[in-house]
Amino acid sequence: MKKICIFAAAILFCLPLCSLFAAAECASADNVSAQAAILIEADSGEIVFEKNAHQKLPMASTTKIMTALVALEEGDLSKTVKVAEGACGVEGSSIYLTSGEELTLEHLLYALMLESANDAAAAIAYEIAGGIEPFAERMNRMAENIGLTESHFTNPHGLDDDAHYTTAYDLAKLTAYALKNEQFRKIVSTYKHQIPLRGDEGIRVLLNHNKLLRMSEDAIGVKTGFTKRSGRCLVSAAERNGVRVIAVTLNAPDDWNDHLFLHETGFSRYHLERLAEEGQFTFEIPCPTAENGVITVTNTDSLSVCLKNGTEVTYVAEAPHLFMPPVTVGDVLGRVTFTAGGNVIGEIPLYAQTSVAEPEDDRSLGQKLLDKFH
Repeated sequence: MKKICIFAAAILFCLPLCSLFAAAECASADNVSAQAAILIEADSGEIVFEKNAHQKLPMASTTKIMTALVALEEGDLSKTVKVAEGACGVEGSSIYLTSGEELTLEHLLYALMLESANDAAAAIAYEIAGGIEPFAERMNRMAENIGLTESHFTNPHGLDDDAHYTTAYDLAKLTAYALKNEQFRKIVSTYKHQIPLRGDEGIRVLLNHNKLLRMSEDAIGVKTGFTKRSGRCLVSAAERNGVRVIAVTLNAPDDWNDHLFLHETGFSRYHLERLAEEGQFTFEIPCPTAENGVITVTNTDSLSVCLKNGTEVTYVAEAPHLFMPPVTVGDVLGRVTFTAGGNVIGEIPLYAQTSVAEPEDDRSLGQKLLDKFH
């Protein structure tokens, strides 16, 4: 480990990088069939590849990523939902819900994301907001909160509407946000699931339309979509060796191969870097009343982050020059901050390893120091 400089109460170092992975074929517009596409690294949101990524286009059933997210954040998965009459008979993909049929919100979400059921989308909208239009208002409000500036929603299922559109960039940003939800990740990575059929009449077997879950062991979701107007739409996420990438294609005749190619491109350019092992950063802070004259601090957490190959990482360890009691084991007395390209990429606290009680005598600090070191 090479030391660069030392200053005041902080020490700056440069971390050695692991060997670069073999580079894959460079992604270019000619390699991707989609009208619009993007590939991002999920943790940082860094764009790896883009093609017309800000072009506003129909999104078909990839809409249901937002539908699911609103339901997950505003609804109760265990709640029994009585299917509204207005949710039955919606055109397109369906699990043939009947008016008054009862399913949990969780059941409806599996139908939504695996079978792309438009009637399940409508049932969710009626349950959460009382109808299609008020639910679309909540979708747009959430889009604004997430920071999607190139999207507008008019329905929960993605059927064609001139005012219902998005961009590849916004869909990638939305998906990165949604993947932070554990239940969302669980649902979209599921290939096969069963839910009840009209109470005790039987079961519905749901099969995920996302063929990437069978084609690639790296795939972990997310959502397909198609109408004649939108063409084939696909949002996918894949993970390998701690690196997670998100790919989006809109109007892509060869979407499965587009995504497999984009995944490989992402995996070739990023790696998981171990920045800190538990107990790696240990320092001694002078403390006049401590038994040995110092308090030991160290990190009890490890830290790994996804980095682009060739990235230089530095860290700064900060702690007081001098610490006066009282201090208790576990108190945070410093921190180690990691940066790359001028941006903070991680931080770990430094914890006190010993306790020091406040002295009972009333001598001045100067006198205590003189008594300690003379």
